[in-house]
Amino acid sequence: MAAQKGRDLLLKVDDGGTFMTVAGLRSRRLAFNAETVDVTDAESVGRWRELLGGAGVQRASLTGAGIFKDQASDEKIRAAFFASAILNWQVVVPGFGTIAGPFQVSALEYSGEHNGEVRFELALESAGAITFGAL
Repeated sequence: MAAQKGRDLLLKVDDGGTFMTVAGLRSRRLAFNAETVDVTDAESVGRWRELLGGAGVQRASLTGAGIFKDQASDEKIRAAFFASAILNWQVVVPGFGTIAGPFQVSALEYSGEHNGEVRFELALESAGAITFGAL
């Protein structure tokens, strides 16, 4: 994959059948993690750790920070947080593909300087199976 512009990584949320881009994200980070299940015992070869494949819990987390450019995206995210709602989200990674699935907004923070714009940070945690679609 050739170098891509960070601004082209898009975060979208389901807005009743269509996906709305979450406005004004200036930074984003997507991480995948999988727990390991250690099955090492006294007879493990050379006492090296052994793992049980396919047994751990997988998860995806996404963080983003920026500004809301319109009231609709602000309202959608805020309502999802306060309702502890699980919504369908898409992350479009240029030159790679689209990651999609259910996520819950686990953190929502607002900040601002007296002579600047209001900024926000959000964190999403996967709440079910994640799919990948190549571009």
